[in-house]
Amino acid sequence: MAEKSFDFAKIPHIGEIACNGEFKAAKARNTATFEEKFDQKNKVVESLEKAIRLSGLKDGDTISFHHHFRNGDHIINQVVAKLAEMGFKNLTLASSSLAAVHAPLIEYIEQGVITHIETSGMRGELAEQISRGLMDFPVVFRSHGGRGEAVASGELHINVAFLGAPSCDPFGNANGYSRDDDESIMCGSLGYARPDAHMADTTIIITNNLVKFPNTPCAIPESDVDYVVVMDDIGDPKGIMSGATRYTKNPKELIIAKTAAEVVKAAGYVYDGFSMQMGSGGASLATARYLRQMMIDEGIKCRFALGGITGQITAMHEEGLIEKILDVQSFDLDAAKSLKKNHFHQQIDAPTYASYRRESAVNQLDFVILSALEVDTDFNVNVLTGSDGVIRGAIGGHPDTAEGAALSVIVCPLTRGRIPCVVPKVNTIVTPGSVVDVVITDQGVAVNPNRPEVAEKLVAAGIPVVSIESLAERAEHIVGKPDPIKFKDKIVAVVMYRDNTVIDVVRQIDED
Repeated sequence: MAEKSFDFAKIPHIGEIACNGEFKAAKARNTATFEEKFDQKNKVVESLEKAIRLSGLKDGDTISFHHHFRNGDHIINQVVAKLAEMGFKNLTLASSSLAAVHAPLIEYIEQGVITHIETSGMRGELAEQISRGLMDFPVVFRSHGGRGEAVASGELHINVAFLGAPSCDPFGNANGYSRDDDESIMCGSLGYARPDAHMADTTIIITNNLVKFPNTPCAIPESDVDYVVVMDDIGDPKGIMSGATRYTKNPKELIIAKTAAEVVKAAGYVYDGFSMQMGSGGASLATARYLRQMMIDEGIKCRFALGGITGQITAMHEEGLIEKILDVQSFDLDAAKSLKKNHFHQQIDAPTYASYRRESAVNQLDFVILSALEVDTDFNVNVLTGSDGVIRGAIGGHPDTAEGAALSVIVCPLTRGRIPCVVPKVNTIVTPGSVVDVVITDQGVAVNPNRPEVAEKLVAAGIPVVSIESLAERAEHIVGKPDPIKFKDKIVAVVMYRDNTVIDVVRQIDED
């Protein structure tokens, strides 16, 4: 048998390797102490402008941000102002959501710095101006799960991600809280920032709190970070912990919340080991208070709570009523503090939360309680545009959780002032009626005909069930029939369903 020769030249090697087994070091070792290394080579750059130049950003690229600072965010406006100063044009802004605080972006849209927007929601003057036709190209609205999957799959390609972090070490390990006692800018989970950090060509962490390595546990690991910029001001804590949630004392909302707890119980989805998510909005959040008492009375526990997390949920966790929390967004300071101190309160990223292409956490939900601006007689839900056709809200995880949960419950008053909430046809379809099971108002409960077994259980439990059509008729009887909204032909926004297919469009309002 012939001997086989081996070509050592083809082997990648470290340093110089001698065939006789003797090795030479590949490079000089760094024998400095940890304290000495702290000030040596790291990812910190001296200015935002330098980080932008190092990133290789160019005209026409896509930049992304997260919305965990909500209406307290100061990063988007500062970064876009710097980009405008540096002369960039034709950029796509792909923030996970936008708030009223981002009105200054109007100027940069008018200047051509920002020409495209992809997001989950929009409020305030920016939303109003876009509804009036500010942009030449339609805004693309995606759900949280849809956006997360679009980023993870590369469908939404991010060139540079600018991600704010309340704490970060010099190598890029970042988190939504600090290990010290500084709570001045805490935002909790960074779930919507994590896919951006991982998939962007370049990731820049912007922090006001540079801490020593290692900043662990971390939401974003150093392996996903290219540069770190320290700035004095990244956000307003008052804005971070406001706007998204509220503790309601409204009698109408409390009636709806109590009914919602009774409905999910009667339908068979409250048992020892159930799972749940509470949406934003007074009635949906208040439902947790009634469920808490129900759980105490019956001696049962919730296996896990999911989604945007509030102090009500974390308090139940600390009471032992909820075993685990999966947190994609912390809605208040109590939730952010809980993430910091409770081992079984975990932050998760957007694809883990609600991806449609893989098994995600929303598919493990027993029920979800969701709010709505309006619902129609086909059970379609609108959470994006107001009664005047103006963009005023966010898709969020609404369609993700409605489809994923075993029971999707919509809670809303029959009317808000002189505005009907149950209508013949919604302005904008965000969540299709095919995935909505129950609609609860202060004047009746309607069950989708697709779920006759749910209706039977509610009736058997003594909960009156009415048709969705009768609710719409009652709302019209109370407030009258609103004048139809006038729109122009121009499409100002495209609404994507959670699988990133178009479900509806928003047209420019006609004020002539």
